[in-house]
Amino acid sequence: MANIKSQIKRIATAEKARVRNKAVRSELKTAVKEVRLAVEAKDVAKADAAVRNACRLLDKAASKGIIHKNQAAQRKSGVQLLVNKLH
Repeated sequence: MANIKSQIKRIATAEKARVRNKAVRSELKTAVKEVRLAVEAKDVAKADAAVRNACRLLDKAASKGIIHKNQAAQRKSGVQLLVNKLH
């Protein structure tokens, strides 16, 4: 454990960020999973809504630096490809 006051504060801040980032990453996985489930069920309307939501969340996570912007682009491309195969 750190003895320096500023380092103790930094450890606490980093832990808060870690927990927040973990929650956002989990939310991203859930959003992508909803798209996959809608595609498997062949529900076009639900898939379109799910892909819009997933893309929005991925963009937000990338802008906040939780995931890399290229990672967000790859995931968006992947889910959009699944939905496009339905149409």
